[in-house]
Amino acid sequence: MAFPTQSEIMAFVTPIASPYDMDVEDVRVQKAGKKSLVRIAVAADSAPGLDDLEQLSREISQQLDAAEEAGTFHFGPGYTLEVTTPGVDFPLTLPRHWRRNRFRAVQLTEDGERSQWRIGAVKDESVVLVSREKKPHVRIFELAPNVAAMVEIEFAQPPQAERDLCALSFEEAEERQGN
Repeated sequence: MAFPTQSEIMAFVTPIASPYDMDVEDVRVQKAGKKSLVRIAVAADSAPGLDDLEQLSREISQQLDAAEEAGTFHFGPGYTLEVTTPGVDFPLTLPRHWRRNRFRAVQLTEDGERSQWRIGAVKDESVVLVSREKKPHVRIFELAPNVAAMVEIEFAQPPQAERDLCALSFEEAEERQGN
């Protein structure tokens, strides 16, 4: 009976979250003195409500308790379970992260250079980015592991020209790229 690793809990929890149409985005396991903290971040195409998170949390807790009783996992004298959403400081790394943040502002860091964009349509491993300049333009961006992207918090409504370009289909945006 061993203390579970992050990847073991991820593999254990993913099939539990799947029927809720949620993806497990991150798992953190920390020993906190005698107790342990298990933090699981989940996301869905439509933002999960508090009731959904509560129900999923209850089910994960029951399954983890059963695994501990069966000797599969051992958390020590006890554990605290937190089921939450990733939050705005979660980096955009997969196509689904970009798709779920369409129309939002993003800061992109490529080769040490930072730039600001707005997220448009996503297709496979490519995303439409709309510049946040006076005269916005479209760029098709290939997702890459060496690029850092973080959603930016905005309090003002984005300009209509940017929203219009973000609303284009991927194919329409390809035709307008560079214009």
